[in-house]
Amino acid sequence: MYLSRMELNTGERNTMKALVSPNLFHGAIEAAFPGPRERKLWRIDRLGEKYYLLLLSPERPQLHRAAAQFGFPDSVSPWETKDYGPLLDRIREGGLWRFRLTANPTKACKDEAGGRGTVHAHITVNYQKRWLLERCRKHGFSLEEESFTVVNSRWLRFYKGNSGKRPVSLLAVSYEGLLEVTDAQLFQKTLTEGMGRGKAFGLGLLTVVRAGD
Repeated sequence: MYLSRMELNTGERNTMKALVSPNLFHGAIEAAFPGPRERKLWRIDRLGEKYYLLLLSPERPQLHRAAAQFGFPDSVSPWETKDYGPLLDRIREGGLWRFRLTANPTKACKDEAGGRGTVHAHITVNYQKRWLLERCRKHGFSLEEESFTVVNSRWLRFYKGNSGKRPVSLLAVSYEGLLEVTDAQLFQKTLTEGMGRGKAFGLGLLTVVRAGD
């Protein structure tokens, strides 16, 4: 596995459009890999005044198209890629890690007939935190309510489908805090496969840094 990071050029109109319509990043990300399409985990991070594209993939990407559309293609290093294996190998039960996750916390509401019904986003901080607290154990880690927080919440609204006429609304909620690994193998799977819905649109990627590093 490889984790790549590319700084985004917010002076470009394409970039600003893609920040609110993340489906625009999708084609450029897929173009970074030869062969059949496979879903990749990715996320947009903001650090200070700068925005970055983070991409986790089984193969080393070639982000020339993405850099030309959204980044700085003429810089010495338009993006950087690191082997993710060493971090995965350091995962141990009981380990403490600082984490960042942007996810789509939702609840399924059945219809009156007991069918699948509709999916609704959690819009309050309390329910957004509860969503993660209820799911952390089955993803290989534990949290205390006071050990993490919601740092950002914003709606992503765009159109998809062959005709480009099907509206999509996703609530992107960003969490940061401290977690403890309870199941190393399960947690490694979470790091490489993500959490929740909306993975094609930049949601679900969990990244960690060992506490104290």
